[in-house]
Amino acid sequence: MRGPLLWAGWLLATGCLVGATGSCRHRCCPGRNNACWAPGSRRALCYCDSYCQRTGDCCQDYLATCRRAAVGCAVGPWGPWSGCSSPCGVGSRARSRQVTVPPRHGGDPCPDLKQRRGCLGQHPTCGTAKEVAKILPSSFSQDFRDPWQRAGLPLPEEPSGSPLPSYCGYFRLTQVGPPCRGQAWSRRLQRDKQVCVECWGNLSQRRPHCTGHGLQGARTFWVAASVVGCQGSWVQEGLQEGCVCSPPALIFV
Repeated sequence: MRGPLLWAGWLLATGCLVGATGSCRHRCCPGRNNACWAPGSRRALCYCDSYCQRTGDCCQDYLATCRRAAVGCAVGPWGPWSGCSSPCGVGSRARSRQVTVPPRHGGDPCPDLKQRRGCLGQHPTCGTAKEVAKILPSSFSQDFRDPWQRAGLPLPEEPSGSPLPSYCGYFRLTQVGPPCRGQAWSRRLQRDKQVCVECWGNLSQRRPHCTGHGLQGARTFWVAASVVGCQGSWVQEGLQEGCVCSPPALIFV
């Protein structure tokens, strides 16, 4: 009798470790979930997540309770790809799909719902984003003699019939070089500060355009025409036609 009793005890012990005797009723979970357990015999834990089939610690009624009632995740078709996140240069596109049937009772989990891939923005105005703006303070437009000659700049033509610039551009400074501390007006160029720049344009054009006004939301570059080495970058926040910048204002050269 000792032999059969010892054999029965060994089976009971291994049952507690490998095939636990708890119940998975109302406890079925998809994937691996360490919180999805049930009390087994002799204070051992058994599990009701679908990963328990790999680890061999499922509760005794896992297959009958969870797998028979399991409902795998179902998803719909992929939506269209979004536009390129960058109008010019390297960006990304994204698309997504929706869950039509969520997983239940330990069914297969949902696959990826979002995808992303690279793209190259080629907006027709990308050439504008490559231009470098030349700027001066608006006070230079009131005295064309020495300041403009020293900077080696052509004199702009005064617009006839309208006292207003063609448009104003609003920019957020993202980088300002140390040489900009060389003059009083350029010292006002500070990182994260918004500046307003007036464009008087070219009267020969029906829709005047000043070099370097960039694209809204895009980072472009500028130089101070009268301060050697003063340069940096900014992001255009918007353009407004027929406006005048509040002082201290700048002008496109």
